[in-house]
Amino acid sequence: MTVQPGAIPPPPVRTLAQRAPDLLIWGCLIGLLAIAFGPAELYKLPLLFSNSANMQELGRGFITPDFTHWTLYVGKMWQTIQMAIWGTSLAIVTAIPLGLLASRNITPAFIQVPIRRLLDVVRSVPDLVIGMIFLVAVGPGPLAGVMALAIGTSGVLAKLFSEATESIDRGPVEGVRATGGAKLHEIVWGVIPQVAPLWTSYALYRFESNSRSATVLGLIGAGGIGQVLVDSMNAFDYSSTAAIVLVIIVAVSLIDMLSQAIRSRLL
Repeated sequence: MTVQPGAIPPPPVRTLAQRAPDLLIWGCLIGLLAIAFGPAELYKLPLLFSNSANMQELGRGFITPDFTHWTLYVGKMWQTIQMAIWGTSLAIVTAIPLGLLASRNITPAFIQVPIRRLLDVVRSVPDLVIGMIFLVAVGPGPLAGVMALAIGTSGVLAKLFSEATESIDRGPVEGVRATGGAKLHEIVWGVIPQVAPLWTSYALYRFESNSRSATVLGLIGAGGIGQVLVDSMNAFDYSSTAAIVLVIIVAVSLIDMLSQAIRSRLL
């Protein structure tokens, strides 16, 4: 078919053989959704409407938040943020060497592969389980939450740091090597300057996530506002629960705006 000058050419036509992998992937995805319909209990969706009276009772409590103990809520939220700060900071210190050791372009396979499998194990263990382990060791309180956040976040950050390291430009590294620099010099002068902005962005994002995750650790008595939230929910005090949720939303929103401002200066 002749294309007139200036006309937009038609899109290329893919054969069935070329489309087969895409069709297979989408077919498998649709099949998985169908298989998971029962186990996920999606057939209970009509209960959202048939049990509307229960939801209305809950809603009435949420639209009238009780800020009688607002100083307690703000204090506990600040404690939660401090837990997130320390948990993220400890994770960064651990993730930097682990991320470098897990990078294919930095370390040989006999070091890189075991480190990656270790990171897989760390990331697969829920924070609540890690928190329970430290809860037994140090007792209830924020320290158990800090350590749970630190270990869980270190596995995530180390993976992200390694992926950022593997995508660097080899030019600066080879330049340092050409001047006679050792392996450590290559990392300090050739790798770190390239990945530092991206690493910082990842760390800020995980700090935001940890500010929310730390509230969940209150379920096991790891301190912070999560513990107060669980107590109010167990007492069916929905007005206090609503007030606590609003405090969390405001705090997380402020942290998000601060992180965006910092990231905009780095990237």
